[in-house]
Amino acid sequence: VSARWSPSESCKPIVDEAPVFYPTAEEFQDTIGYIASIRSIAEAYGICKIVPPQSWTPPCPLKDKKIWEKSKFFTRIQQVDLLQNREPMRKKLQRKRKRRRQFFSKPRRRARIENSESNTGSDPEDKFGFQTGSDFTLEEFERFADEFKLSYFEVKDRQEEKWFPSVEDIEGEYWRIIEQPTDEVEVYYGADLETGTLGSGFPKKSSLLTDSKIDQYVESGWNLNNLSRLRGSVLSFEECDISGVVVPWLYIGMCFSSFCWHVEDHHLYSLNYLHWGDPKIWYGVPGSHASELEKAMRKHMPDLFEEQPDLLNQLVTQLSPSVVKSEGVPLYRVAQNSGEFVLTFPRAYHSGFNCGFNCAEAVNVAPVDWLQHGQSAVELYSAQCRKTSISHDKLLFAAARKAVQALSEIYFLNKENPENLRWKSVCGKNGILTEAIKKRVLLEEKRIEFLPKVTRLEKMERDFDSKTEKECLSCFYDLHLSAAYCNCSSDKFACIEHANLICGCDSDNRFVLVRYTIDEMNTLVKALEESMDAIKLWASEDIQLNGNTNEYDKEDRVKDCVSESTCSAGESKKEHKKNSEMNLNELSDEHRSKSQKNFAGCDNLIVNVGKISEAKTEHLVPRNLGCSKLFGVDLCSSPLPNLQLNTSLKNENMEYSEVSQLDSDAEPRLGLCVEPINFGSVVGSGKLWCNKDVIFPKGYKSRVKFFDICNPMNMSNYISEILDAGLLGPLFKVSLEEHPDKNFVDASPEICWEKVVERLNKEIKRQRCLGEQGLPPLQPSGSINGLSMFGFRSPSIILVNLSFCSLSLVQIIQTTHEVCNSLYLQPYP
Repeated sequence: VSARWSPSESCKPIVDEAPVFYPTAEEFQDTIGYIASIRSIAEAYGICKIVPPQSWTPPCPLKDKKIWEKSKFFTRIQQVDLLQNREPMRKKLQRKRKRRRQFFSKPRRRARIENSESNTGSDPEDKFGFQTGSDFTLEEFERFADEFKLSYFEVKDRQEEKWFPSVEDIEGEYWRIIEQPTDEVEVYYGADLETGTLGSGFPKKSSLLTDSKIDQYVESGWNLNNLSRLRGSVLSFEECDISGVVVPWLYIGMCFSSFCWHVEDHHLYSLNYLHWGDPKIWYGVPGSHASELEKAMRKHMPDLFEEQPDLLNQLVTQLSPSVVKSEGVPLYRVAQNSGEFVLTFPRAYHSGFNCGFNCAEAVNVAPVDWLQHGQSAVELYSAQCRKTSISHDKLLFAAARKAVQALSEIYFLNKENPENLRWKSVCGKNGILTEAIKKRVLLEEKRIEFLPKVTRLEKMERDFDSKTEKECLSCFYDLHLSAAYCNCSSDKFACIEHANLICGCDSDNRFVLVRYTIDEMNTLVKALEESMDAIKLWASEDIQLNGNTNEYDKEDRVKDCVSESTCSAGESKKEHKKNSEMNLNELSDEHRSKSQKNFAGCDNLIVNVGKISEAKTEHLVPRNLGCSKLFGVDLCSSPLPNLQLNTSLKNENMEYSEVSQLDSDAEPRLGLCVEPINFGSVVGSGKLWCNKDVIFPKGYKSRVKFFDICNPMNMSNYISEILDAGLLGPLFKVSLEEHPDKNFVDASPEICWEKVVERLNKEIKRQRCLGEQGLPPLQPSGSINGLSMFGFRSPSIILVNLSFCSLSLVQIIQTTHEVCNSLYLQPYP
């Protein structure tokens, strides 16, 4: 190290301190809740420090000997003296070329590559960036960092043998190097290291640390591996494990290694934890003054911004806090010590440096109040033609659907829990989530209004962007909500504003795909404003799951019913349509969407006395072994029939032989056994309590084993049950027996279990990325049958069901008529 400390030329800036918070052990339990509780104070500073309770001391797996001495990480070389005071690269190159022509070169103290690798991957001859450095182990880097620091701050004639510079000494010297460089100072920084490669500093279930005492840290919301997807964070709806956003990054620093002025991607919150080592010094500017900082930097570095307009996105430029303050921009300081968190707020610019060897970990988080900032970010990115990291619209509407589901459970199921109440708190006419949806709907409505009148709108397929996210070919705007395309180039898509850039065809040849109509989105707004009718509508199966409009006109409903149903014997389609239309008129608005689903294929429910399997009689069983009724027939008045069903059923001229054919496929393919817990009771008048396959008993409950969604290497019990949602009909719920808060509720039993499989696959993918071994394979879509998992196709339950079906022939005929009448169908004669 040739450069040396100049204490007499210290440039330590005078900066006010950002607030420091000390949560109690109780407050520390709810991470998202605590962040929300301090936001009103801390957001005005843009940055703050959170000191955990003294009892919170998570172990660090990175200190394990195998990782410390063997695992390598990459570094970047930072030219500290050039972070603020440097020439534009093009001017420097021009001057170099001129000198070569004149056969003249000025000697330098030591050679250094000026044209280093840019963060954007651009030509290194055009942009300034950080050069790739050596690879180190943590042990090697600690030795390297300590030697550099001791050499740089070496002072002759000092008596103390173990003297170290103070934080104030280092801070004053750092800004002297930035503002008034006299020597070249190069340091190494292990920045943006993927925890999936080197490992996280927080313990995980697969951690090398196996002490049971670490369990609280494995599950803690302050464990940055869990933070992004905590309940209450909108990033919990992000399906991909985006490195640095959803999955934490590590930062291995040394003295003077720097993180330059920047804001988080999509203006997200960020939380940084210092695992060990020397302090990290932060400077923050409130998000409300972000534009002022940008102006100050452009003012003081005009040539650099002229050459590189997106300079602030590259994280390679510092500007002294003293200069920032001189421009009237409020700025605050934080000194982060080992074991402390630093929280940054949306669009809050921040920068800083390290005082020596240390290790930090950081990740993003998105409480619901972030949504308004996220919308501004994607509009800004579109204007700058900058690619996005996440689909803002996908997160926004996923949060809205979750909120409506919570409102539905609160108002119709009287189910109040901390999660539901948290979602309710962001709803209402002036709720944060409601306002975010309103703003987005208004923006979309205005854009659609400016489309040429000949432009045709089409409903978007549900999986339009499920496998690969779609973005505008011009501005990279995310196309989750709407996308323009032309028949001449079906593989090209654009946002509504750039629809005319797809091709040179006439406007009438173009289409715009929309996920929701404006009417549907306005209904969503009303639901978030807690309109009961709107909540019922949006909680229904059609919109929530398929995005289909519920406002079909009556004619379309009748056509659908006629096309998907078989008319009864001797009845013409015209007569069937007339009868169906009459019955549809009797439906209340809130039933229409759901009933339309149940009408499809409803002829299969008509009982053929000759074949009991076609009658789906296994689902006509009361699910309560106490006094129950089946379509008004008291089943407790007579004892259970003998299980010798073959003789008794044949005596009634019924065939049950087909039941035995179910044995091969009725049980789940994993060899699971469904255990009935409560047989419930059949709702005799329920138009919504059946579909073409099943009649759903209210209060039904069963237990089945399946892969644990929290730890896929284990098998756990799931409870499947049928709840009464009042006017909404039955709701199906699947929950982990040991963790009933982890549940899936839907209007369809199949969709409930699809959600379980989807959540399981996400967890398998997540743990694979973290290097877990022994995980089960991903479960393909449709690999399990929801009816089977509920137990409706289990042979043992079918046999019990059949034992209840020793009704007389007259009773079965009466039952048939009641089934048909409940579905507005004409029974067979």
